[in-house]
Amino acid sequence: MATTPNDLWLVRHGETEWSLTRRHTGRTDIPLTPHGERQAATVAPALSHVGFALVLSSPLQRARRTAELAGFGDRLELDDDLVEVDYGDYEGLTTVEIRERRPGWDLWRDGCPDGETIAEVAARCTRALARARAADGPVLVVAHSHLLRTFASVALELDPNAGRHLVLDPTSISVIGAEREVPALRLWNDVGHLPTPA
Repeated sequence: MATTPNDLWLVRHGETEWSLTRRHTGRTDIPLTPHGERQAATVAPALSHVGFALVLSSPLQRARRTAELAGFGDRLELDDDLVEVDYGDYEGLTTVEIRERRPGWDLWRDGCPDGETIAEVAARCTRALARARAADGPVLVVAHSHLLRTFASVALELDPNAGRHLVLDPTSISVIGAEREVPALRLWNDVGHLPTPA
């Protein structure tokens, strides 16, 4: 896909043990699985045609390592505003386990006790977006599922809760550009660079 100077390229980190088991992984700094490392390496050829003016990553190792394996380790700038949602008391739990404690729980509506609300995450995303928009060319952002879904909502000038509709798979590639100066999705949750399962 051709790129334009103001495009934001978003990459979710590769698989971890907790993403594999669908456990909420916020600030727990766990590594990629071996499969997650292989996934991350497939991002490199998919992005090799883009001349990024800036490469930003969450400082958590699963995102940072994904960016390194994708070939951007020497250009990487870490941004604390890109860490995943703070799930507070729900860290490490699955949605099923959380709903045993709190029936009907919804992250986008309810947030997390002793953690963050989506509005608080959106405030971080707004700061990171301003940094990205100030760059002179396309920007790559490597981070986490709920963070990137909120970031995309903010970039698209939507309510941050719109992120509930923007699912992201591990090492997916997404692009936010513009249509006549209006922010628009150009690509979402693309995993075409990943090998087809045998």
